[in-house]
Amino acid sequence: MSPAPVRPRAKPSPRALQDQKIMAKEEFRDIVQRCQILNEEDFKGEDFDHFQAAGKKCLEEGYIAEVLEIIQNEKNKVIIKSMGWNLVGPLIRCIHEYKDDVERDRCNIILEKLVELCNPKELVLGFLEQIEQTSKERMSQTVLLLLKPLQKVLLKLHHRNKAYSVGLSLSTILNQLSLLPVPYTAQQLQEDMHGLCHCCNALTDFLSPFVDEVAKHMETSDRGCKDLKEELLSFCLKSLKYPLLMAELEKFPEETIEHPLRQFAAEILGILLAIRELIPKVFPQHGCKNQNWDNEDLVEMEQEQSADSLACLSYIVFVQDFGMNYFPAVFHPSYILQCNMVHIQVLLERKEESVLSKGLDLLESCLLRLEDNSLLLQYLEFKSFISMPQDMVKVMTLCPFEPLRKKSLKLLQLYINKFEEEGKYTLFRCLLKTSNHSGVEAYIIQNIKNQIDLSLKSAKICTCFTGLQLVSLLDTVFSLPEGAETDLLQNSDRIMASLNLLRYLVIKDNENDNKTCIWTELTKIEQNFLKPLHTGLNMSRAHYEAEIKNKKENKRESHMSKKICSVTVAGAKMPAMTTEMELQVLHSALFTFDLIESVLARVEELIEVKTKIAAEASTGVK
Repeated sequence: MSPAPVRPRAKPSPRALQDQKIMAKEEFRDIVQRCQILNEEDFKGEDFDHFQAAGKKCLEEGYIAEVLEIIQNEKNKVIIKSMGWNLVGPLIRCIHEYKDDVERDRCNIILEKLVELCNPKELVLGFLEQIEQTSKERMSQTVLLLLKPLQKVLLKLHHRNKAYSVGLSLSTILNQLSLLPVPYTAQQLQEDMHGLCHCCNALTDFLSPFVDEVAKHMETSDRGCKDLKEELLSFCLKSLKYPLLMAELEKFPEETIEHPLRQFAAEILGILLAIRELIPKVFPQHGCKNQNWDNEDLVEMEQEQSADSLACLSYIVFVQDFGMNYFPAVFHPSYILQCNMVHIQVLLERKEESVLSKGLDLLESCLLRLEDNSLLLQYLEFKSFISMPQDMVKVMTLCPFEPLRKKSLKLLQLYINKFEEEGKYTLFRCLLKTSNHSGVEAYIIQNIKNQIDLSLKSAKICTCFTGLQLVSLLDTVFSLPEGAETDLLQNSDRIMASLNLLRYLVIKDNENDNKTCIWTELTKIEQNFLKPLHTGLNMSRAHYEAEIKNKKENKRESHMSKKICSVTVAGAKMPAMTTEMELQVLHSALFTFDLIESVLARVEELIEVKTKIAAEASTGVK
């Protein structure tokens, strides 16, 4: 006998659905009436569970007015005080989902009543739980909805317990907001699709009474006030890291359009100023010692954790010019640069375009405050000053954003210009040894040539770029890293710059004057640079000509003419190349060798002519 077929369950009739709704309403009334006769301490766990379940059903079934009536009933004050916070979750969902304005208004009145009656600690946790559990799509809606009620509840807390709850609230909200993307373009900022900008500016309004409380009690030794100040400071530092570090904070071209994140940045600086932490964070050497830390290791750890935040703060102050009128005008531009070096390095270590851009802008702002030739050699004793050019070189050579590469090159020159002669000399030596990039080395050699030219034209004696001190620098310039076996193609920029410098020296410095010592060093230059370069050119030309011949022979065979070859450059595999493309590259290499050889021949011709003239002059032969 076969089993009876399973019949699909029938949908409940409209009458049955209505009965269910009525039952939800009656169930809620019953649990409330049962609890009315109990004292607060007699409430059991099951009472809380039944109250939450029945209240949730009532709200979901649309009995908003009935729930409001129960909550407003004076007889139910004790029940609502103990259990009301359990309705926060269902209530927030109703506010989000109901389209009817009347029902939404009733929900908001219920929320206000809960704030008035419920236990503040439990209500804070209930609000934060909703913020943590809300979806990314409703994040800003939920935060904006709960900020005002949360503020009221926090203000009701006892003074000693307030700081912890305020800190927990701010941390929870920022952690959730950090899931939202930061708007970058002007259009994105105006649209504020995810509501991040609205939330940020609402947060500063939310904090206003707590900032006022701290500001009023700054002179007291109140522990609760100090704890609250620490929480506000922590919020400011976190906000500087997100969203402000990632945001574009330049003004909009149209002055009539407000920039919401610039406004938020201004509010953050206002809070720091009110709690007297703005100057200590911008100029830590002149700030008050953090009284929470007596251990220097803990202070250092705190600084490392807030490095991004403090770098962003300096950017806002010195580049966007927020709060500068609150700083004393006694700080020298070189001191401002020194204080900001660590911040600039932090920003330049990042990969994001918006952060790198802030680092370069901050460096530019600090450098433009200085006069040329004003930084003494002693500044290069600071690690940050000697490593800064290397950081700029990394941006120049590795950054994927062309505008930032160009700006970094411009700032490297500006940085060099700010040092006096001895500082420039030291920077040149350092960069020639550390850049490991032919183009950068060529740029430095051109700078050396410019400094020598200024020294030769100057009326005062310049010891660094003339005489024996220059010889040490020229030894580095006029050398091949691996002698005759140096990769001339890879080092072509540096080699051409070195030859041009040598040509300049031979033309400008007569053998009888020999201010640059070029003539006494000529034999060494020929031995260490010119002869190995001749040999290297011959070897490289022979190699590439053989390669070209080989490729052309292979090309004659029809089945080889469309062969695709792979090429690896600097460890990275380049796009596949045809034989024709390879031949173009090889011919381009030969052209580079021709160019080097042409300049080399001209230099040797000049040396021969000048030597002959000097010899004739010394013997009196005309």
